[in-house]
Amino acid sequence: MARIGLNAHLYSPQSSYRSAGVSRYIERLLMHLPAVDPGSSYFGWTNGDVGAWPGWQLSPSGRTGGSPLTRILWEQTGLPRSARALRLDLLHAPVYAGPRMAPCPQVVTLHDLSFYLYPELFRRSNRVYLQRATRMTARRAVRVIAVSESTRQDAIRLLDLPAEKVVTIPNGVDTEMRPLPDDAPERQALRERHGLQRPFMLYVGTLEPRKNLVTLVEAYGKLIQTHLVPHQLVIGGAKGWFYQSVFERVEELGLAPDVRFLGYLPQNELALWYNLADAFVYPSLYEGFGLPPLEAMACGTAVITSNVSALPEVVGQAGITVDPHDVDGLCEAMWRLVSDQALRRDLGRAGMERARRFRWIETAQSTARLYHKVLEG
Repeated sequence: MARIGLNAHLYSPQSSYRSAGVSRYIERLLMHLPAVDPGSSYFGWTNGDVGAWPGWQLSPSGRTGGSPLTRILWEQTGLPRSARALRLDLLHAPVYAGPRMAPCPQVVTLHDLSFYLYPELFRRSNRVYLQRATRMTARRAVRVIAVSESTRQDAIRLLDLPAEKVVTIPNGVDTEMRPLPDDAPERQALRERHGLQRPFMLYVGTLEPRKNLVTLVEAYGKLIQTHLVPHQLVIGGAKGWFYQSVFERVEELGLAPDVRFLGYLPQNELALWYNLADAFVYPSLYEGFGLPPLEAMACGTAVITSNVSALPEVVGQAGITVDPHDVDGLCEAMWRLVSDQALRRDLGRAGMERARRFRWIETAQSTARLYHKVLEG
């Protein structure tokens, strides 16, 4: 029976930007791995009490607190000691960094390499740590998981890794992300709870520079100025870093009555927001995968996103892709969707079909197969 460990410290049940992206990835591995691989024993470490997960032996480290530095120190010292004591056969570092002196073969997951490609968008301390830790871990790992083919190619090129060492295992979409009937009572309840009296276009994601929200606000401002559409722009997501310019641009353009900032959106409300939106707009400068567009498509909502990095790989022909630097092009794409109900319907259907290709249980199955391939080797 294989003994497999997962560093789950960055899984966060909190209502903040820390519960997005990589936290969701860890959560889905916790949920599905023991079910798809019942012949193995699974062990994990968390940053505090995250409840019981069937099939897992989870241990709070008790040493990380709220400080990234103490977490990093624990990963490099306490984690190897614990892994050795548990006699692990394999250790998975699910978010970039693992211990330098791992006592067993190690697998690492890379979600994107934006800190190499867009270093100016990160705090210096974060950027330096991520660059050094990712390079060290990826080179020492026996296998590297990339969440898209785009990220795989970035890893091979930027980290100078052998192509055969890097494996693409895409993220998935949750089963609760699905279309809801127009007369579903929870739809009307959400409208009433948030006072949603106008149709709207939606963005969901952390408020940080890579998401390109200033361009989104400028394109929306041009849209309502030139076409007089009734739609609001609704922005859902917790504040990350360097987000002040987004609020400043809204004020400069006089868009405060038309742009709503919702803050963090609870996971159990996300599908409702996607369903209620006439269009989902996600003009990110770079994504290693792109979960929000996939979730919107699974809900039958027409999607506009960028034509760069992994986003075309996720969306395929089921959405509209634009140059993320082209304000006029983004404005035109938004106008096409809000003015053409038939196009929205067609893209919604195509998006649902496309989203069926991505399932978290398949992510877990592919991950477990990789574990055993490593162990057999």
